[in-house]
Amino acid sequence: MAADATRRLTRRMRTILALLMATLSAALIAILLIRQASAPNISKAFPAGEIVVGVDASYPPFALDDGTSVRGLDIDIATAIAAELGVPIRFENIGFYALYDALISGRVDLLISALRIDRARMDDVRYTQPYFDNGLLIVTPAHAAETDIDSLTNARLAFEYASSADAQVRLWQEDGRAIKRLPYELPEYALDALRLGLADAAIVDAATLRLYQREQRDWNIEFEYITSDPYAIAARIDRRDAWKLVDRALSALKERGEIAIIIDAWL
Repeated sequence: MAADATRRLTRRMRTILALLMATLSAALIAILLIRQASAPNISKAFPAGEIVVGVDASYPPFALDDGTSVRGLDIDIATAIAAELGVPIRFENIGFYALYDALISGRVDLLISALRIDRARMDDVRYTQPYFDNGLLIVTPAHAAETDIDSLTNARLAFEYASSADAQVRLWQEDGRAIKRLPYELPEYALDALRLGLADAAIVDAATLRLYQREQRDWNIEFEYITSDPYAIAARIDRRDAWKLVDRALSALKERGEIAIIIDAWL
C-alpha cells in the first residue's frame, strides 16, 4: 500500500513538474516573441535604405557648408552613427527655423544640428541622450584664491552683453551677490579680459571656451559648469525604431570614446 501511494505521489509530482515546465517554456517563448516584436527594425526605421539628416550648415564648428560639402562636428557624429548602423547617409542643408518642419513632414529622418532639448516639442519629437553639453562655465585663472560664484565677492565678472551669461549674472545680482559687471560685445572678449587680468572671472559657454583654448594653449585656467545646455539628436515621435537605433549607436560610440574624439577634433 505504501509503495502504491509513493508511486501515485511520484506520478502526480511528475505531472505537476511537466505542467510547470510547459508553462515556463510558453512564458519564455512569449517573452522572446515580445522582445522580437519590440526590437527596432532597421528597414522600418529607414525605409528608403539611407539616413537623411537635416542640418543647418551655417553654424561652425558644428556644421558648415564650404561650397562643395558639409562638414563639422555634427556631420562627423552623424557619419559615425550611420557607420555604426551600416546604413548610407545623406545630408539636407536646411535653415535652422525650418528644421523641425522638415522632420515632422518626413523630408528628413533625423535632425543633428546642435539642437537643444526642447520640452515643448516632445509631443512631436523624441530626443536621444545628449552628445555635448554647451552649458555656461565660470572660468577663473588657475590656482585663483576664489574659483566659484559662492566665493567670488565683489568680483569683476566678464561676459557677453545681452546673452545667457548676462542673464545669469543678473540672477546672481538679484540674489544679493556683490558683483561688478563687465559686459563685452563678444564672449571671446570676455575671455580676453580674464586672460589679461582685467576681470576676476568670465562666464561663457563650453564651446566658446574650448575654441578659445585652441588658440591659447599655454593659458592655465580652472572652470566649472554652472548651467546645463545639452545637445541631442531628434527623431519624429512616431519613428520609434529610428530613435532607438540611433540612441543605441550613440551609446556605443560614447562607450568606445569615439564621440569624445570627434568633439576634441572640432572644439
